[in-house]
Amino acid sequence: MAELGYEPRLTIYLASAPGAGKTHRILSDAAFQMQAGRRVAIGWIETKGRPDLEELAANIPRIAPRRFTSAGATFEDFDLDAAVASDAETIVLDELAHANPEGAPHAKRWQDALALRAAGKSVLGAFNVQHLETVAPVAERIIGHPIREIVPISFLRDADGVIALDVSATVLESRLRSGRIVRIDDVDRAAMGLFKPQNLQLLRELLLRTVDALTVPVMSPAKISTALAIVAGTVAPNPYLRRIASLAEALDLALEVTVVGGTPVSDVAEAVRAADGVMIPVPPHLPRGDLTDVRAAFVSVPAGEMATKILARPIDRDVYVVDPTRLPLTRGAGGARHPYGQSAGDRLRIGYGRLTIYLGSIAGSGKTFAMLDRAHTLMEEGSVVVAALIETHGRVDTAAKAAGIEMLPRLPNGELDRDAVLRRRPGVVLIDELAHTNAPGSTYPKRYDDVINILRDGISVMTTLNVQHLEGLGDAVERLTGMHVRETLPDSILELADDVIFIDVTPDALRERLRQGKIYPPERIDAALSNFFRAENLAALRELTVRELMRARSERRAAPPFSRIVLGVAARERDGVLIERMARLGARLDIDLLVMHVALPGREPPAATVELLTRATRAAKGKWRLEVNSDPAAALAAAASELDVLVVESPRVKQRLFGPTSFALKVIRAGARELLVLAPR
Repeated sequence: MAELGYEPRLTIYLASAPGAGKTHRILSDAAFQMQAGRRVAIGWIETKGRPDLEELAANIPRIAPRRFTSAGATFEDFDLDAAVASDAETIVLDELAHANPEGAPHAKRWQDALALRAAGKSVLGAFNVQHLETVAPVAERIIGHPIREIVPISFLRDADGVIALDVSATVLESRLRSGRIVRIDDVDRAAMGLFKPQNLQLLRELLLRTVDALTVPVMSPAKISTALAIVAGTVAPNPYLRRIASLAEALDLALEVTVVGGTPVSDVAEAVRAADGVMIPVPPHLPRGDLTDVRAAFVSVPAGEMATKILARPIDRDVYVVDPTRLPLTRGAGGARHPYGQSAGDRLRIGYGRLTIYLGSIAGSGKTFAMLDRAHTLMEEGSVVVAALIETHGRVDTAAKAAGIEMLPRLPNGELDRDAVLRRRPGVVLIDELAHTNAPGSTYPKRYDDVINILRDGISVMTTLNVQHLEGLGDAVERLTGMHVRETLPDSILELADDVIFIDVTPDALRERLRQGKIYPPERIDAALSNFFRAENLAALRELTVRELMRARSERRAAPPFSRIVLGVAARERDGVLIERMARLGARLDIDLLVMHVALPGREPPAATVELLTRATRAAKGKWRLEVNSDPAAALAAAASELDVLVVESPRVKQRLFGPTSFALKVIRAGARELLVLAPR
């Protein structure tokens, strides 16, 4: 039975391919639990004679294996009964897809893991994603032979935590060639099968999609990372859902679809699959325009009666009123605007070094440690690696990992010395915290500018980044956490990177690291636990990281749902925030922004306010327009061309029963083809 106050947990480490570091991660986390005072034991692990793994396992007690006899041969395997009888609180159990020998209590090792948890033991277990029943059919086509050891998806859904062990194809190839994954005699065959770069890329995507599907934060409806597309009336579902899917992708939202009257559900199902969405039942009260039971941060609805019902009520999430007759746009050949495309060399990466980004959901996820670990491997392989800037934040483990790596001096103000890197000309340089803002007087305002210039000089860079610092995710991060992040950098840095490595960790593990003083000093721990490090925030940021990583890696870019954003603002300072929000959306969709204020005759806005909004528009790389018209709604509707979307903010106060019509409804009635209504913040 579980001890008082202790809840047994099943944590699964899921890797994209053999050699991704499952054993190392399990043993490292087991050692961390021992440091925290927990009793840990190894039930079964394969170190393959590697000194680093043997060293990690040396101080962890082991459950004695059980001897089995088959066909006259005797061999050892995991002893479930001995593990249950032990005093260990946590059992390390590798290779969960393994088929147990005849005579074992269960046919599969993953069943042993469930039995251990039922007996009050926590389990740290691992397997490769190709063994998952939902992935195995695709993996079999990649490998060219059947996968016989299968783990049901229900096992992952039943786990308390699933952690993605992401690793680049370059690293896996290096480990393969060194004989750390298969025997040297089998290297060439493996390199032409599972370990072909395109195969590894596909398995990485399947890994991330699996983890994304299992990451469901418990949030209020307006914070859920989901877009709900309402199919109402006789709308043609295919073009409508294609456009909404494009917008949902830009916003890092999962797409759900519901049908309200008119269109048979069977006619919508194929369009939902094509849009990579999921069909859900109609939420209660939605047919009357009430979004109370809708668990989505964003709602799209075709123009018409249903849209009017929704806009007649207070809006607590963004609502997109869609012209159902508009066809999807086609993306031009130019591609996304790139902040680094100052020359042909920048665009083609001629002479560039390689950029590797270790991406995490939040501070303390282990990005710097993973980067340093890779640096040591590169040094062992003969590469010249130096560290130009490492932030240990007083973490003993990180400082110890940095030992043995050449450290370049910083500038007197503590910033990165870019010139020192260029003089040293290493093969690879380590530069922590990519989103950092440089001190006043620095050559460049941001550290990523320094990194770009180092890359242009042919030097490879490994760096770290938290997802909340991507400027296009500012709205999502603020919606999910309630906090505005000021240090940002362009999203396209992920597209510039040669590789982005996801450093995954569960919310529970992060909170435990925080309590142990591994992330912040003692005086900041309580405040962090009750604010940014709340479990629901961590789960939501983790989900956001996975989706942004999949978006950055995708070679396919959907066409934008509209050609331009026309934002209507009032003459007030706070609407500068709306300009910033729509600028971020425009950048992610690669479309232009027009900001417009319509003043009533004789009521021209204060010059200072106009100047402030004009500056905000220029900073957002948009165009500003000021008009005078006795019908602002009609003027705005006329300003938006057929392929534009008009954007206004919802009223901040509840509309009275017999009060004036909301401005959003006025714009619709004035002839606006499409309208995005932003929930007040």
